[in-house]
Amino acid sequence: MNDTTADSVNNEQARPELPDRLSVNPRSPHYVEQIFQYDVGIKLNGKERFDIEEYCISEGWVKAAAAKALDRRGQPLLMTLKGKVEAFYR
Repeated sequence: MNDTTADSVNNEQARPELPDRLSVNPRSPHYVEQIFQYDVGIKLNGKERFDIEEYCISEGWVKAAAAKALDRRGQPLLMTLKGKVEAFYR
């Protein structure tokens, strides 16, 4: 193995395991700061999505921002989409 391959293997081993449920909102109890040091990808029904705010693999749902609408606290309104959810490191 060359050095770049060995480095990528070490980086993959150092990454924390992705949880069953994760949120990008720091106020959420499902927010894990260590995971966001890496680029996380989400697939819903086999298609990669880039607008996901929260996901739950075991329950099969994701929450995505609903256009530009905001709630009374200034947070984006979220809509729940159901299907097969896959989380991975890019």
